[in-house]
Amino acid sequence: MALTAVQSGEILAKFQRKAADTGSSEVQVALLSSRISHLTEHFKIHAKDNHGRRGLTEMVNKRRSLLDYMKRTDNAKYKEIIEKLGLRR
Repeated sequence: MALTAVQSGEILAKFQRKAADTGSSEVQVALLSSRISHLTEHFKIHAKDNHGRRGLTEMVNKRRSLLDYMKRTDNAKYKEIIEKLGLRR
């Protein structure tokens, strides 16, 4: 199941730079992280869902490229979002 409007609204409110900001790197990384954690729980139950696993891999790669971009352009924001989301990097 995808994120509900309430869940995505909470994430938007937490990571927005300003009101009505839905496309900044921080917001995109936070939304992707939420979806990735949801899919990770899904795969604990449905281990043979290879089509869904492909989507998970694409999301992880997209998040990684967004984080690399943030690291190149604004290292302080990068470190802040890594800490907020609890990512290992």
